[in-house]
Amino acid sequence: MVNLCYNYSWKHCLLHVMASEAQKEASSVTAPVVVRGNAGYLNPKRIRKSLTQLLSVCMMFVSGYMMYQSAGVIANSASPAVVVLSGSMEPAFQRGDILFLWNNERNVNIGDVVVYDTGSRTIPIVHRVVHEHHNANKQLLLTKGDNNERNDIGLYENGRIYLDRQRDITGGVVKGYVPKLGYITILLAENPKFKILFLGGMLLLHLMSGD
Repeated sequence: MVNLCYNYSWKHCLLHVMASEAQKEASSVTAPVVVRGNAGYLNPKRIRKSLTQLLSVCMMFVSGYMMYQSAGVIANSASPAVVVLSGSMEPAFQRGDILFLWNNERNVNIGDVVVYDTGSRTIPIVHRVVHEHHNANKQLLLTKGDNNERNDIGLYENGRIYLDRQRDITGGVVKGYVPKLGYITILLAENPKFKILFLGGMLLLHLMSGD
């Protein structure tokens, strides 16, 4: 202190000491370090991780589709599993029930529940066989919903009164079912907003589970 203030007045000495102390305090403060690489949105590792998660989601849907198609080949059915969309088969089947089909039998029996396609409707119909006629080459069927008052002749195209077993029964015969498990598909089909929320939520959960 004496050496520093030897040639100055006490006021200059005080100012000199205060400046020295301020300089020491400034030099002791560590400047904040901004790390951009790990936290930035364009970080290569983050991009690679996001792409990997997106690819795994796509693979999950592709795998499910391939399994469904494989089941169709085994069951010889265009739709090896269908969801009941209406109440026409109550009380046997309710809306939302998932039905499992088998289409490897040449003929079907009265009382069997079949899935058929009329050609004019985009959604197959699930109804019960109430009458049948057959010979060595062909089987003709008449169907009806358990909860309907009339048979299905009004649903057949081109004024036909019977279904052709080989041509029209594209789904096959119901061999088993799981109650209500497919109701989510009804909500997805009937509510577009719910479909967006559901798919977005599934994607978000999958991405979060990968963290």
